[in-house]
Amino acid sequence: MGSIYLIRHGQASFGADDYDVLSTTGIRQAEVLGEHLARLGVRLDRCVAGDLRRQQDTARAALGRLEAAGLPRPDLAIDPAFDEFEADEVIRAHLPDLLQVEPEALHILRNAGEHRAEFQRLFSLMIGRWVSGEHEKDGLISWQAFRSRVEAGLQRLLDGAGEKERIAVFTSGGTITALLQSIVGMPAIKAFELNWQIVNTSLSVLKFRKGEVSLASFNSHVHLELLKMPELITYR
Repeated sequence: MGSIYLIRHGQASFGADDYDVLSTTGIRQAEVLGEHLARLGVRLDRCVAGDLRRQQDTARAALGRLEAAGLPRPDLAIDPAFDEFEADEVIRAHLPDLLQVEPEALHILRNAGEHRAEFQRLFSLMIGRWVSGEHEKDGLISWQAFRSRVEAGLQRLLDGAGEKERIAVFTSGGTITALLQSIVGMPAIKAFELNWQIVNTSLSVLKFRKGEVSLASFNSHVHLELLKMPELITYR
């Protein structure tokens, strides 16, 4: 069987002007992941990332550790199918409706770094509206369309994959959620309940054979747990 390693990017810069930059913690998480894969002797045949800087920088940091251990370092291919959905666009589209019941929402969203728990609660409400398909907004990609884009990316990987190929995909939580929903068949809102648990640089493994895909493991972050440094276990 072949294997696809779905890897969430390292910690980004939540609350900063540019979220799409790995924090110091995010860089370390990626390096630890690469060291872990090297100890396991994982020999990757292909590596793919989305268009986002945080995804590509996570890949480069992890692959650098593989190379340092004497293992093959495949070239990094880019496929925008594995980008994250535009969270800011979802927020902007659904914020007017939310303000009718949550008058403090704008203040909380503008100061997300100081109100993390409240931000997560409000963001979850807007995501629930988005994935339900019952509150479509002009100009905003639907959850179904986003999921279809991600599924097309997976199909491209499978179409070009060897029978026992090992492929790493450096991506984001929403993209992994879309694939989980597609493969496992759970409702979108249930898939997002898992999304909130996906740890930065965690590994979720898909197994494939003759076009059939199954989920082998989800959200493994033992590479971080073994260090006994809880500050390395992050969710944004």
